[in-house]
Amino acid sequence: MIRLAPNGRFGPTHPWLAALARTIAYPILKAYAARHGFHTPDSAYARAQGADLAARLARGETVHLLGLAPAGHNSGAALVEVSAAQGVQLLRNDEEERYTGIKNCTDYPRHSVAAVLAFAAARGLTIHSCLASWDFVRLGASLAGAMAAELPRSRNFLAAEAFGAMNARHLDAALRSPKAFGRQMRSGQMGRGLMARGQMGAGQMGAGQMGAGLAMPIIGMPHHGNHAWFSHAVSPFADSAAPVLVTVLDGFGDNGAISVYLARNGRLALLDRNTDPFDSLGGFYSMISSTQGGWTILSSEGRYMGAVAWGDSDRLTNGYYRRLRQIFHLGPGGTVRLNRALANWPRCLQRAPYTAALTEILGPPIPPEALWNPDAVLKIDAGDKAPGDADRFDKAAATQLVFEDALCHILDHHIRATGASRLVLAGGTALNALANMRLMQHFDRAYYRRVLGRDDTLHVWVPPIPSDPGVAAGAAYQFALHHGATHAAPLRHAFHCGDAPTDAAIEAALRAGPDIGWTALPRLDGPASRARIADFLACCIARDGVVGLFQGAAETGPRALGHRSILANACNPRTLETINRRVKFREPFRPLAPMTTLAAARRFWDLEEGALDDDANAYGYMVLTVMARPEAYDRVPAVIHRDGTSRIQVVRPDIDPFTHDYLLALGRRCGVEVSVNTSLNVAGPIVQTAGQALEALRRARAMDGLLLLGAEGGAWLAWHAVDTPPKDGGRRIGSWLRAWQDEPALA
Repeated sequence: MIRLAPNGRFGPTHPWLAALARTIAYPILKAYAARHGFHTPDSAYARAQGADLAARLARGETVHLLGLAPAGHNSGAALVEVSAAQGVQLLRNDEEERYTGIKNCTDYPRHSVAAVLAFAAARGLTIHSCLASWDFVRLGASLAGAMAAELPRSRNFLAAEAFGAMNARHLDAALRSPKAFGRQMRSGQMGRGLMARGQMGAGQMGAGQMGAGLAMPIIGMPHHGNHAWFSHAVSPFADSAAPVLVTVLDGFGDNGAISVYLARNGRLALLDRNTDPFDSLGGFYSMISSTQGGWTILSSEGRYMGAVAWGDSDRLTNGYYRRLRQIFHLGPGGTVRLNRALANWPRCLQRAPYTAALTEILGPPIPPEALWNPDAVLKIDAGDKAPGDADRFDKAAATQLVFEDALCHILDHHIRATGASRLVLAGGTALNALANMRLMQHFDRAYYRRVLGRDDTLHVWVPPIPSDPGVAAGAAYQFALHHGATHAAPLRHAFHCGDAPTDAAIEAALRAGPDIGWTALPRLDGPASRARIADFLACCIARDGVVGLFQGAAETGPRALGHRSILANACNPRTLETINRRVKFREPFRPLAPMTTLAAARRFWDLEEGALDDDANAYGYMVLTVMARPEAYDRVPAVIHRDGTSRIQVVRPDIDPFTHDYLLALGRRCGVEVSVNTSLNVAGPIVQTAGQALEALRRARAMDGLLLLGAEGGAWLAWHAVDTPPKDGGRRIGSWLRAWQDEPALA
């Protein structure tokens, strides 16, 4: 492991001023927040709610908690059920971006809250407490300290454009959100019914008790704790008697940017945390990927990771790595500190993120006004004009190597100190699927024999929502588990965003589009009819079709996993170009991911031993890459990335029977139970509604059709009825449908 000499500048310019600012800001913000109905986790209101929750659980009651991400990137709402008998279970995790169509939406999540409250009201559920995704009071004090630490250059921290994902405007909106929440709770029969039953716990704050402000109280929960408690609780390691490490590494939390927890026998405790929000692996990766890749933050990180495979990933030969690695000091105790002689973003954020020394290493940063937001702006020519020369790919590879050095440094210390061989990764950096695989390769049996003297290997699990779309649910989980709740069974799927589309809603969307052609297919009335429609889908894909699949509740998190997916033929090497250039309009270096049966995964990829717990649960969410076996290059070339990796999703028949039937049908028709799977969207978030799915069909140039499955068993095939090349008005997919109808039915 490389450890750098502490040459450079580390820590804030004015640490005493930062401490003073935090000390002054915290009580002021706490009083301001309480006046609006927003409470800190140590407040009297939070303690009373917690005691009441514990008492209810002790009496055998079932309690429901609402998690809320009220402002800032990835706003949304979650509903969690808690009981002594069943533990804590996730019922819903609605992401506001899915309703608004604005990726990483920062507005108050009124659509998500309305959907969750409607779900609760329809089932006669009451809401005990509302828990927020951040301790926004602590966050405000931390941001005040960060700004004071670098005055006068940091004055632009207050400007909304300085950091669009989370800034002072979002902080104020979050602290005022109890009023917005109260208005929704009071509106219509739904809200009045929830309040009349005396929800909101010990305070019993009904409609007549909300006071002049008419606010519904909200408790802010520590951000990194939300990540950690949720991710550990739903993991296969939740009740392990052996030590389990839980890491939270993201851009920043409400109190630091790196947190490490240790769990034993199901109980989680904080092991280590840094305090400077800029000593951040996530912040480093976001800033470099944005200012060198040319995309906005939160859209840049995954794209930059996709570019890594095209660069030089050899530490000895990559010309940027040796100099860029100076950006961190890897110190004793697993500490990681940002070298501010290179990084200027602690002083100026994105306005002037590099010092002259870092500019000498990487070249000048791309300024904010020149960045492209690919999740909001459709560029038909993205495949032609995306950044992609070898030099920039090498920068991406160097960035990845530096990130992995720091990640391994943190874990090496804590594995040696605790002896742990189980790891749960949380926070935004846990979406770095390449690094997740390399952790298992680094901390292998040879490492454990050499360092700890035992025959073991690192076992890794990552939830489908490790980043901020998961912290609304995490807030409810943390509150419940702090007050006597127990774990439920490990998470088995991610289909928790919104409701399954009804037959009526799908048909209404189809009839509303005069440019949409469609036909009803045989209903899915049982396993035989389900397999029959799945075979039609496989028939289209085997003919090199590109077809969207819209079924059930949507996936929560950033990965499409078979409910809001675009499917294509993994056997055709040209599929990658077709999807990138003519369907998604994205950069040509972006890889395609496979969905696969477990049997096919074992056949085509070298599954890591450390990811096989709970029947290879870790491979269910596209959060780990794996190395392809030689046969895969010949049989499924469309899903093998430049470096020989694939980010796989294993589909199981008990979790998603239709998609599993589709993969089996592909096996019969193509000889491989593997399909291309990419998200059903074009320059926007993953779609939520049938109308949004049809809009994606319109926007894509080379998508042959869309298969829509309703909650009551209805099935429809839709196409864009426009005869302008490359679109053919549905003739191609229509001919496939007729040919399939002429085939003998499955036995």
